[in-house]
Amino acid sequence: MFRLFRSRFYLALFLMGAVLIMGVLGYRYISDFSWIDALYMTVITVTTVGFREIRPLSASEQLFTIVLIASSVFIFAFALSVITEYLLSRNSMELLKKKKVKQQIDRLDNHVIVCGFGRNGSQAVARLKAYKKPFVVIEKDRDIIEKHRDDILFLEGDTVEDDILLAAGVQRASSLIATLPDDAANLFVVLSARQLNPDLFIISRASQISSQKKLQLAGADKVIMPDKIGGDHMASLVVLPDLITFMDKLSMEGEHTTNLEEVHIEDFTSQLECNTLRDLDLRRKTGCTIIGYVTPDGTYIINPEADMPLQPRSKVIVLGRPDQIRILNEMFRIG
Repeated sequence: MFRLFRSRFYLALFLMGAVLIMGVLGYRYISDFSWIDALYMTVITVTTVGFREIRPLSASEQLFTIVLIASSVFIFAFALSVITEYLLSRNSMELLKKKKVKQQIDRLDNHVIVCGFGRNGSQAVARLKAYKKPFVVIEKDRDIIEKHRDDILFLEGDTVEDDILLAAGVQRASSLIATLPDDAANLFVVLSARQLNPDLFIISRASQISSQKKLQLAGADKVIMPDKIGGDHMASLVVLPDLITFMDKLSMEGEHTTNLEEVHIEDFTSQLECNTLRDLDLRRKTGCTIIGYVTPDGTYIINPEADMPLQPRSKVIVLGRPDQIRILNEMFRIG
């Protein structure tokens, strides 16, 4: 329907232009007026403002003027109605789109809020989509929104405003990723989000080393410096090329290609009688190998012993081929 309105809108503009051109050419060649005089006569004729003619008109010129007035009245009336309808429909469509977005966001729960859709934000969104994690992106650039809105849920607005964060469901969200290019803007986002939801897990981007501590004091749980990570990675490829390439092969792109998985102990203990890592027997059952253990207080233990006791609210990190990870997920109904 909106395309129909738009095509009629362009038709109306074309007809109005055609009437003006017809009037200018008619007065130029029928009345032998100059181009300026022909344009003046055309404008005062089609607009019916009542100004006097440049000079008295002959019979043929009067007939041409009658035809021009009659055609312009109908065409301009049509154009006015179409343009009005087009503008009203455009506003209505925008209101419908905003209402639809609001309804979609209101249905989200335990979701992720991504602030900004630049290089880092788009990468974060791609990973969230691969894992089918619900999310909403806050972006103020309308061109970016229009380009990607078909497959991404956008909320138009400035992330530093509390009302926008509330509209994005920050009080129901599980995580927030601040990827704005300006550290000061990320700092404002972190401060606002932490006040609105004290339990929110916040990850922020930082460009300057001096900003890292400030973002953490403001409430960020994790601060990522993309430039530093990129430089470290390139240097590591020089020093330990095979090891880093092997680590890159440990794909974590999505649920069907991942080689690493983190699992809450409760996912196991709810289905098995187990007290230690040995009791899980994941190697025999799934082919996966436990390479890490995360204690309830956040301590990371690499290559834990088989007799390590399992604690509530802890996690294990497992390594396996994609088919082995799928067996693990299906066997213990993970995710």
